[in-house]
Amino acid sequence: MLTSIVKQTAQRFSRSSLPSASVRSLSATPGAHPPPRLFDYETVTKNLTVADAIDSVESAFASLAKGKVDVPMPMHITVDETESAGPGDCHIKGGYISGTPTFTVKLATVSFYKNLEKNLPPGSGVFCVVNAVTGAPLGIFQENRFMTDLRTGAAGAISMKHCSSPEQDVVGFIGCGAIARNMARAAAVVRPYKGVAYGFAGAEEFAAEMEKELGMPFTVAGSSEELCGLSDVIFTQTPGSETVLQRSWLKESGVTIIASGSDQPTKQEIPNDVLTNCKYIPDLTKQTSKVGELRGAIQEGVMTVDDVYAELGEIVNGDKPGREGNEIIVVDLTGTGAQDAAIGQVAWDKLSVL
Repeated sequence: MLTSIVKQTAQRFSRSSLPSASVRSLSATPGAHPPPRLFDYETVTKNLTVADAIDSVESAFASLAKGKVDVPMPMHITVDETESAGPGDCHIKGGYISGTPTFTVKLATVSFYKNLEKNLPPGSGVFCVVNAVTGAPLGIFQENRFMTDLRTGAAGAISMKHCSSPEQDVVGFIGCGAIARNMARAAAVVRPYKGVAYGFAGAEEFAAEMEKELGMPFTVAGSSEELCGLSDVIFTQTPGSETVLQRSWLKESGVTIIASGSDQPTKQEIPNDVLTNCKYIPDLTKQTSKVGELRGAIQEGVMTVDDVYAELGEIVNGDKPGREGNEIIVVDLTGTGAQDAAIGQVAWDKLSVL
């Protein structure tokens, strides 16, 4: 019976008006895509710098504001602490910038703090860069958050470039880890500055390292309040479990706060009374309203998405001005798939020729 059905189906197919070329294409065996190249951590870190990322990330923000980037909402996986796993978190982001030859999907893990007992870092990550013509993966980059930190640093530089004035040359860093280092390096591309550091741990080491590397003076503040009283531009990159400054600590001559510590619904670095009295500029409103600084203000009923002054890409494009006087500006960086797509393209262009 089954053989008869198959024969009848084949006869009907052969009598159909389908062109012979189409028949051949349906019966042909497709070739296999070549396997993606694997770039290990050492190769990635030796060949990429934050300066490589700034121009491409700036262009990505410009395209994002024009609606030319497909950026889905991030996927977040919580690994609860049990006898067999966790605790930890996983973020999956990605994006495609219209007209570019690749798109990127990134998996990053954070807060696996038990790793420290094993002498391992608390996070890791990979970038998958995909051919936008064929859909085949081109490269897997074992970056362990290095490329993520580069594109975050690049966003910090772009924020400083467009949302502060040239005379604002005292730059503070609250939180002195890996992201702070990339912020400091990226800020140095924008203009020379005098650095001030404050952190619960590592501030002295950070200041000494950055002063030597960048050739700019760095001092260590005794408190967040002291740092705020000195700084024209303040980068905050802390775990975000509690707010890190107060409105009364900020200079009356105007300050630009570039916050990158809030990337989950449980985090907030900037108090609501600062957010309600500033030009609030997010990297992506639909994201910061869910996992950024804006989320907390919305939750408390003191702000809505209508209170957003402009997205960063709109400032980059000149649709709205950045700094105009002595106002407080808060730039909220939660990290977008547009940035991942941009640094993914840069990494592929640079490393694929090695």
